[in-house]
Amino acid sequence: MRIVITEFISLDGVVQAPGGQGEDGDGGFAHGGWTQPFFDPEVVGGSFTEALEKADALLYGRRTWQNMAAAWPERAGDPFADRMNAIPKYVVSDTLGDDELTWNNTTRIDGDKAVARIRELRDGDGGDLVVMGSPTLARTLLSEGLVDELRLMIMPVLLGGGKSIFPQDGGLHTLELTSTAISPAGVHVCTYRPTAKA
Repeated sequence: MRIVITEFISLDGVVQAPGGQGEDGDGGFAHGGWTQPFFDPEVVGGSFTEALEKADALLYGRRTWQNMAAAWPERAGDPFADRMNAIPKYVVSDTLGDDELTWNNTTRIDGDKAVARIRELRDGDGGDLVVMGSPTLARTLLSEGLVDELRLMIMPVLLGGGKSIFPQDGGLHTLELTSTAISPAGVHVCTYRPTAKA
């Protein structure tokens, strides 16, 4: 499987709480829902639809999974929501119990075994394993060299601080831009792939 990370991201690299107030206030973050003025169904929405159509499974960190699990089941009847609800899902967590995995087709991956298990999934057959949100998980995957594609929806906004997906481990990660599109609101949808290490 290919591991594809897809993220809403600000110009200053913040991915925290893109969907709404109360989504993630860690560190006093007060700008929840910052993506809403920039969302359009064709370019930005189309990018998510394309990623989901190519996905064989979704991969989340605990907090993002809980937010998604609370939102998507009640949206059944919409083709995108129906696909979100039906597709296999993995959640990395040491705290969720199996009885809490109420979102259809969810499998828990123990946090202390996550890198090894995700590496196994990546080495297996299938289409894309798509990560949405989940900044801590995304940062780990980038640091471990387990990302095959990085799709960033870069919004024309500065948030002044918040969670990022980018490793701060001193490692050099060179990427190539493979496609780009620009929405009427100025969102740059950029797809990157890691370049081969020399």
